[in-house]
Amino acid sequence: MIVGYARTSTADQKAGLAGQERDLKAAGAERVFSEQVSSVAQRAALNDCLRFLREGDIMMVTKPDRLARSTADLLAIEADLSQRGIGLIILSMGGERLDTRSPTAKLMLTILGGVATWEREIMLERQREGIAKAKAEGKYKGRPRSINAAEIKRMAETMGPAAIAKSLGIARSSVYRMLEQPEA
Repeated sequence: MIVGYARTSTADQKAGLAGQERDLKAAGAERVFSEQVSSVAQRAALNDCLRFLREGDIMMVTKPDRLARSTADLLAIEADLSQRGIGLIILSMGGERLDTRSPTAKLMLTILGGVATWEREIMLERQREGIAKAKAEGKYKGRPRSINAAEIKRMAETMGPAAIAKSLGIARSSVYRMLEQPEA
């Protein structure tokens, strides 16, 4: 049985999830597990998918980053599948379908996973350098405050915390935190 797994990081990526599901079904997936969750969070659908797979099955994903959070994670998942007699097919690997049931494909997976990790680390390094430069020039001051404590305290004279939170579109805990702050 070919079993697909699709994932997007946020709920507002509905089109991306639908596209993955469509591509997996078009490539022959008979069942697709999908979820909208960050790769660093608990991925219940991935765990369900991995438990569902049996010897002789094939797990299919559109891209390696939809399956794993790092090269080590990707290789660990592939090793577990391989040990259980389950193949892994990745549809979008430079225009080629990568089927890890062959030794060459496993080598390619390792190389491409390493390149992806390197690319991400280089991007983060450049981002940190840019932020440091902007801070040094006084251009980067962080995220502006979205909650005005004085306004919340004024509203608290006539409204309860739940009503304040609802009217401002913030969490009730944020209202309580602002109400506990001493006057400036």
